[in-house]
Amino acid sequence: MDHERPATARPNPYLDVLRSDGALAFSSAAMIGRMSMSMYGLGTVLLIAILTGRYGAAGTVAAAGSVGYALFGPVAAKLADRFGQGRVLARQGTIFAACTSAFIASVELRAPFWVLLVAGAFAGASMPSLGSMVRARWSALVGDDDRRLHAAFSLESVIDEIIFVIGPALVTLLATQLLPASGIGTAALLCVCGTLLFASQRRTEPVPRATQHQTEPDPQPTQHQTEPEPQPTQHQTEPEPQATQHRREPRLLARPRLLARPPLLARPRLPRPPVPGLVTLAPAFLLLGAMFASIDLSIVAFSTDRGLRPVAGLVIGSIAFGSAFGGLWYGSRHWRAPLGRRFTITGAVAVLGVSTFWTMPGLLALAAAGCASGLWIAPTLIAGYAILEVQAPPHRQTESMAWLSSTISVGVALGSAITGHIIDAHGPRFGFGFAATCGITAILVTLAGHRKLRTPASPESPGSPTPTPPTTPSPPSALS
Repeated sequence: MDHERPATARPNPYLDVLRSDGALAFSSAAMIGRMSMSMYGLGTVLLIAILTGRYGAAGTVAAAGSVGYALFGPVAAKLADRFGQGRVLARQGTIFAACTSAFIASVELRAPFWVLLVAGAFAGASMPSLGSMVRARWSALVGDDDRRLHAAFSLESVIDEIIFVIGPALVTLLATQLLPASGIGTAALLCVCGTLLFASQRRTEPVPRATQHQTEPDPQPTQHQTEPEPQPTQHQTEPEPQATQHRREPRLLARPRLLARPPLLARPRLPRPPVPGLVTLAPAFLLLGAMFASIDLSIVAFSTDRGLRPVAGLVIGSIAFGSAFGGLWYGSRHWRAPLGRRFTITGAVAVLGVSTFWTMPGLLALAAAGCASGLWIAPTLIAGYAILEVQAPPHRQTESMAWLSSTISVGVALGSAITGHIIDAHGPRFGFGFAATCGITAILVTLAGHRKLRTPASPESPGSPTPTPPTTPSPPSALS
């Protein structure tokens, strides 16, 4: 992956996009609201595991929440595209607060397992999907400048990694040292507050489709609609020659064509994805989500076996710390390699590092290996979202990115449920082995469907800029 080398000093790309009108306010609010991404699932596992001691049950309930989020996330994003982010998020945040309160109460009251599943699914389904909405807002704000949009997407991915540095350590500390429910309760509080702050900033939200349709002017009547029909001339009113009439008779007597199939015989049409890249990215991100969930659960169990459960959040945070640093470095450069190739290479290197986790002798070595492999996680996610941004039409960008976020959630659900039972039966090292298997499969899927990841060859595509003139050097490699 070739990139342009910096020649002289250039304004920091992250600070440049944050100076856009309203950008700092909505990006900060979205960061607060997205803290639940790194806290809610782990908080659910810790709450149930501490109270029951069963990782299998904890992982299954966390999976129910992820499935609910995956199913309803694209629906909420589509509603936001149509009616506006503010209207949808304000209602969704209120519903999420009520559902989370009911879920925590059912766990504390030792409700039956099926009640926990239902309550967890409703809580997950009502969780706002701020990650896709903040990226759609960036597209509306700086979408006409591909380099600034590349920096904005990279900034949001770095913020995601910072969230995953702070969140796991915070939720683990609260759940193990204060109250088991305090971790997930804090995650819900941050989500609701950030969502309402984000929803209140109507000035920077993308224009809803319903508003666009209302403001579009009615088409002017065409000339043939306004002008009177010409009167037939004398030549046109004369009868046609006999030969012409004979030539037309076979057409009148011909067998009529079937214009449509009967409803019962019509072939069912499968729904088409918003962009072709989802055919490859959706299963790849699903498997990556399963890998991430397996790593988190296995780290918690690995730390618990050594009597150091509170340290689990710090080990998980080390992976996110490496990912944040890798995202900062990746986003500060303009790459010449195609987005699909970047996604494949960075993902393969990240999976290679994860494949060594099961061999680690202790927590310190595991944290070091996690930080090294995490360097490539954020670049992988940045490239994946950038492919969708290039391929998707403007009115379907939020929906496309929400589908990608939902596939990660489905993967997290599957990984949590399967890994929880693997850990109960065989221990955390087998959980790390399952994580490596998911990652390797994700890379194989990416290689098989690499053609779907192609983006327009235009040099103005985000993340694939033209060589910079000597007077416009590349930005520095870190946020300063």
